[in-house]
Amino acid sequence: MTVRYRIAFHALGVLAALVLAAANAVAHPHVWVTMKTELVYAEDGSITGVRHAWTFDDTFSGFAVQEVQSKQKGVYTREDLAPLAEVNVSGLKEFAYFTFAKANGRKTPFREPRDYYFEYANSMLTLHFTLPFATPVKAKTLDLEIYDPTYFVDFSFEEEDAVKLTNAPAGCAVTVKKPTESEVTAQASRLGEAFFGQADSANFGAMFANKISVACP
Repeated sequence: MTVRYRIAFHALGVLAALVLAAANAVAHPHVWVTMKTELVYAEDGSITGVRHAWTFDDTFSGFAVQEVQSKQKGVYTREDLAPLAEVNVSGLKEFAYFTFAKANGRKTPFREPRDYYFEYANSMLTLHFTLPFATPVKAKTLDLEIYDPTYFVDFSFEEEDAVKLTNAPAGCAVTVKKPTESEVTAQASRLGEAFFGQADSANFGAMFANKISVACP
């Protein structure tokens, strides 16, 4: 297949969803997201879901708020940004919110997100949302990958306090693997533009996935 994800814009002039479309491929991202991730556990030790905070680059953020109405210029409340959050969260559903989980080695699906909202600070938008697991699970191991399969959106963790375990059982240990800039550049350069015309390029972004692994006793 030669289909590609591309940006589909809402009437507000904002990213509504990443949709499948035929397009000329490019070997670099167009939107940059810096993120923090929280893994949430219940009192019985089962993991219940994932909380994300995704901060979009200032260029995309500035474009996204152009048509948002607010009482004070350049100041946007959660209420002002609520329609924007609804559009984005709804649009990302088709693509599993770029979040892929395995508990005890098995793929673990999510339910639809809740508690989602945008906040605007320092000229950048941050999308907050919680992805509950379809069924809470007591996991000896949990593996989480966050990426856009086509690498149109680049995800990277914050430098500090990027991953947090909330109410996790005693003894649980978390490790984080994030691709370095040099790794990303080298891989994209090696593959080149021609790679994207091939069927096996559809999951290109997995090579640059941000990975979280949790091991519990």
